[in-house]
Amino acid sequence: MKKIIYLIVFSFTVLTSCDLDDYLNKTPLDSITDVDYWKSASDLQLYVNQFYTMLPQFPSWGGGYLWEDNNSDNMASRFYDNRLAGTNTITTNNGSWDYSRIRSINIMLNKYKEMSVSESEIAPYVGEAYFFRAFAYFNLVRQYGDVPYVSQVLTPDSEELFAARTPRKEVIDYILDDLSQAIEKLPPKAASTRNRINKESALLYKSRVALYEGTWEKYHQETVFGVKGSNGQEYLEIAASAAKQLMDMNTIELYSTGNPEVDYASLFNRDDLSGIGEVLLSRDYNISLNTVHNLQRYTTSGAGTGLTKSLIESYLCEDGKPISLSPLYRGDKSLEMVVENRDPRLRQMIYWKEGEPRRTQNGVPVPGYEFTRPYIDQGGEGGNTTGYMLKKGLDTESRGQLDPNASETSMPIFRYAEVLLNYAEAKAELGTITQNDIDLTINKIRSRAGMPSLNLHSIANDPDWQFPELSPIINEVRRERRVELACEGYRADDLLRWRAHHLIVGKRPLGYWFDKDFWTGVQDSEDNYVDGGPLLIPGKDIFVNEDGYLDPYQKNLPNGFGFKPDRDYLYPVPPAQISLNGELTQNPGWE
Repeated sequence: MKKIIYLIVFSFTVLTSCDLDDYLNKTPLDSITDVDYWKSASDLQLYVNQFYTMLPQFPSWGGGYLWEDNNSDNMASRFYDNRLAGTNTITTNNGSWDYSRIRSINIMLNKYKEMSVSESEIAPYVGEAYFFRAFAYFNLVRQYGDVPYVSQVLTPDSEELFAARTPRKEVIDYILDDLSQAIEKLPPKAASTRNRINKESALLYKSRVALYEGTWEKYHQETVFGVKGSNGQEYLEIAASAAKQLMDMNTIELYSTGNPEVDYASLFNRDDLSGIGEVLLSRDYNISLNTVHNLQRYTTSGAGTGLTKSLIESYLCEDGKPISLSPLYRGDKSLEMVVENRDPRLRQMIYWKEGEPRRTQNGVPVPGYEFTRPYIDQGGEGGNTTGYMLKKGLDTESRGQLDPNASETSMPIFRYAEVLLNYAEAKAELGTITQNDIDLTINKIRSRAGMPSLNLHSIANDPDWQFPELSPIINEVRRERRVELACEGYRADDLLRWRAHHLIVGKRPLGYWFDKDFWTGVQDSEDNYVDGGPLLIPGKDIFVNEDGYLDPYQKNLPNGFGFKPDRDYLYPVPPAQISLNGELTQNPGWE
């Protein structure tokens, strides 16, 4: 009991007193001196548990998938993203410039070496600590670029408290080293405890980090955000190698029952993902343990956001051709036409069928919960901005639809599809991709989706490619990534690492074609309504562009997004940190 009480006090100290001010701002630091701790593997397990809150999770009150891509060209929230709009400002301090977790991890990585416990017994928890340190530093690099790198436990007199920012390339190398340590020490998924970091997850994350840095350095060359003397090739090779190492383990496969009309959706609407091999790591929720979220409440509403016309048009037709080239494309004058003859994943992403049940009990539709039309005529979080309402994650049987605090849907954190996409992209960027590579990656994903295979030597030139200056295979790999990972929080990072501001600057996201007769009614020559009535008035209740498509930011962003390419690829270093440490410099464009 004494040990348990101490652990509670100890954990509280670590989690509350060791924040950024304690760590880098030269205020008194507490040192861990308790001789009764750091004795067993269970001590390490209990200690490392605190870091699992760093991983993605559904908010207790929020939209989950329905908000994940609001900061990209995939979605248009009722509130535009300040970074995309170029309206971000410098705040005195920023909570994301945070070293508290890193300090706590460094304590563990220092203390475990003094323990008299067999290495095999503690290896999994040490591996987790290395993983989480890599995770924390990568979050910092993504936001700020160069950041101070500290791997030891500092004291008030440590010179490192006033160190300059470590170049991003060096930090990335440290991150990859930590992930290599994690991979070596962690058990494979089959031998690991449920919901704990495993070898496959660390390999996936290593491929993600290396792919991010490789493409960042490649596409930001000769800019203020580039890395002098580096084109990213070494990291692209690491990304491909890490992904291939996982693929060659032959322990993981894409989930498939052979029914492409439901298999994709089934990855995101379950309370238990433990039986889905594709999911390398997930976060579970249980109302009896008071671990719940609010996802299901939002999946049956507009969630105050909507998918964009750009995302919807990126889905191929059933013949494997883009809508610009396929004779199967029916147009977009109704939701049924939009999804007809298209990639089955699109039908699993949006509400499109009038009468589709949003709630069922024992498989029987509940009257009054049918989809009738997009909620573009509603405001607030219940409204929809674009006419394309997301249903990814919808569980029609969930009690969370009625009780806003009862959603128990499990969250996939790492899934195998990303590994395949990372490998394909790294090989395409290196210029070494082969048909066999495509068959092992892109075509496996397409097969699960019920789509035709991609042939490297017969890719049709899509006049609407987003990156026409790049090779056809890079365009198609990026398309597949956008579609497969839509609304899982990847798109914003992809746009940043690809230096793709041309898709943002001066543009506004559009939505569904606005059926004026339906929403405004039909009038005769004397302006009398002969069919329906004015549910919405364009220019007042709703905004539509000259081609008839919903244009939700027309009023507030008349000139489109104002993302500043020489500034907004990184966030500003908080001025409070620069004041405390004169060696810190500000990011380009924020001086």
